[in-house]
Amino acid sequence: MKSEVKNYNPIARSVHWISAVVVIGMFAVGLWMVDLSYYSEWYRTAPHWHKSIGILLAGLTIFRFIWKYVTASPKVEGSAIEKAGAKLVHLAMYIALAVLFISGYLISTEDGRGIDVFNWFTVPGAGALFENQADTAGLIHFYAAWALILMAGAHALAALKHHFINKDNTLRKMIGASK
Repeated sequence: MKSEVKNYNPIARSVHWISAVVVIGMFAVGLWMVDLSYYSEWYRTAPHWHKSIGILLAGLTIFRFIWKYVTASPKVEGSAIEKAGAKLVHLAMYIALAVLFISGYLISTEDGRGIDVFNWFTVPGAGALFENQADTAGLIHFYAAWALILMAGAHALAALKHHFINKDNTLRKMIGASK
């Protein structure tokens, strides 16, 4: 008989926290780099790093999605509404990430060039698939980034609410601590 899983496994926890730090960092850098002038020393470096890290995060997210479905996870705590809300927000965050990855790719490859990932490999470019591709995808990327960061903030606040108000194990499960 299988025992109940009490905490997320170390790989799930690591991927969660790495993703959280990267998403927050990418959001901040994204806001900063759009205002760089042509003469800034970061004008080419920041977008290169942003694209490279974005591609790596896309790969990590695919791994995370697969890992989530092949390993056991602890039960979600809270009321029926909280459980449904948690599932909905998690799904919405995955969708926002997918929209970010796709729109970022469309912005970066409109001119047909691939995305060079830290000089390790190149993701081939698709070229222009529709009119004003970079501008349209850029707008979608901007709003998807804001949506993701707001949902991530709500996610963090919910975890803190569970920890300090409900005094349950929701946050402890993701840091690997037991009550």
